[in-house]
Amino acid sequence: MLNKLIANILPHMPKKLVWVFSKRYIAGETIEEGLLASKLLNAQNIEVTVDLLGEFIESMEEARQNRDYYFRIIDQFTEEGIKGSFSLKPTMFGLLIDKEVCFDYVRQIVQHAAEKNSFVRVDMEDSQCVDMEIEMFRKLRTEFPQNVGLVLQAYLRRTLTDLKGLADLNSAENPINFRLCKGIYIEPAKIAYKDYQEVRDHFLQDLEFMFQHKMYAGIATHDKYLVEKSYQLIEKYKVPKNRYEFQMLYGVTPELRQSIVDNGHLMRVYVPFGKHWFGYSTRRLKENPKIANHIIKAIFIKG
Repeated sequence: MLNKLIANILPHMPKKLVWVFSKRYIAGETIEEGLLASKLLNAQNIEVTVDLLGEFIESMEEARQNRDYYFRIIDQFTEEGIKGSFSLKPTMFGLLIDKEVCFDYVRQIVQHAAEKNSFVRVDMEDSQCVDMEIEMFRKLRTEFPQNVGLVLQAYLRRTLTDLKGLADLNSAENPINFRLCKGIYIEPAKIAYKDYQEVRDHFLQDLEFMFQHKMYAGIATHDKYLVEKSYQLIEKYKVPKNRYEFQMLYGVTPELRQSIVDNGHLMRVYVPFGKHWFGYSTRRLKENPKIANHIIKAIFIKG
């Protein structure tokens, strides 16, 4: 109840107070701040995937502006030689307003990244978006097989079926590239697993399917249990280091992150930035009120 109360109150609190906890998880508002955070991570032998905040727009003019800003992001990060890639949410480009224009804008971004020998991952959003985002990825993968990936969420009951349905795009020479995460959006039990261990079990089931079929797996988790189980699957299937990586959110579980790097595994950190950080923070809190515990610690407990 306390977590939900904080989640409801936070959007009405001063931005400066919200920033007290948000700054640990968000690189800043500008491209320059995103670049700085990425350079510091690169210096620690960690790659990045950068994300501009601002999904769920209200007009296609905003979508066009977001497309143009992504062009700038790609240009600046590649010119600076950042070791990393790019992530985007299709709702930022009007997925829920004009699906065809959205696809065209996302395609242009992927094409621009491909011209820079870089990579774009299509983030998965809530259940109303899943079919459209899988359809988008399938079309993009056909045209840009080495430059686009997708996120899948283990807590959705459909995910293993989706994996099987996308397996025809996989090949030994050019494995399909997925980020597998637990999932954060609040969904009904009819379509999403609710039990904590059940979500873990399906995460591992999905990951094992990827390894069995020689897909590229981005293992996105801050759960030490899942990290250890992933190590076991990597050993079981003798997965070469160029067929998987671990991924984490900016500012989350840095000690576990470093242990993975020290064990010789590729780590990629998701670096979000942008002027819409306030909406991102409050929306994430509503989607997952348990984050409130971290807010309380950030405000009242130094370090």
